[in-house]
Amino acid sequence: MKANEIRRRFLQYFQGDGHEAVSSGSLIPANDPTLFFTNAGMVPFKDVFTGREKRDYSRAVSVQKCLRVSGKHNDLENVGHTARHHTLFEMLGNFSFGDYFKEHAIHMAWRFLTEDLGIDKDRLWVTVFEDDDEAHALWAKVPGVDPSKIQRLGEKDNFWSMGDTGPCGPCSEIFFDHGPEHGEEGGPATESDRYVEIWNLVFMQFDRSADGTKNPLPRPSIDTGMGLERVAAVMQGVYNNYDTDIFQELMGKAAQIAGVT
Repeated sequence: MKANEIRRRFLQYFQGDGHEAVSSGSLIPANDPTLFFTNAGMVPFKDVFTGREKRDYSRAVSVQKCLRVSGKHNDLENVGHTARHHTLFEMLGNFSFGDYFKEHAIHMAWRFLTEDLGIDKDRLWVTVFEDDDEAHALWAKVPGVDPSKIQRLGEKDNFWSMGDTGPCGPCSEIFFDHGPEHGEEGGPATESDRYVEIWNLVFMQFDRSADGTKNPLPRPSIDTGMGLERVAAVMQGVYNNYDTDIFQELMGKAAQIAGVT
């Protein structure tokens, strides 16, 4: 399945669930002095999450272009060293602004991956924040989820924030197992490159102030992000994102112009 088809299916799936399709925002955030670049799909909705902005919809879906070359989410040191990191990438995301919360987000994500895309359930792992008993219990009830493949991880891995301040909350990540040829067994907790995170479900509950205080948001919300390039690798049966159609066509054209094969 090519990247264009994945984009189309993602948008269509969530539009069918009442989500407003929103175009990708600028790579340079408007009226946000805390960021140089848009580094996540939720950036255009930041003021909606905090309650400072109102829109005429409570659910949204987007495919946002992101750039991670500065600040908290800086992938520069990983680019070229892994098969999955990029500076510029596309993030598929669905969002709830005080509408649905953990349970619906979990079920929608699992159904999209396993039913709409047809990914093998046995190759998926889930992580939750170590103190989030609610998320763990919800995942354990999802049909097809193996409870032994749900792992609890700490704040470094499963508590998300866009920057030092702003909306944040515990998160739950979905990983794809690329197989024993790429590392040891044991799931994402091993930090093996065998297990690649493909989707992060952020349960937005707090607004962190400059002094570190986490103030409850007026309406708990959902912010998810799934890397298009990583999902394309899964759907095209390759390990390295650069082997997907997203990059192969660009690289092939560059090679043709340069006169190399």
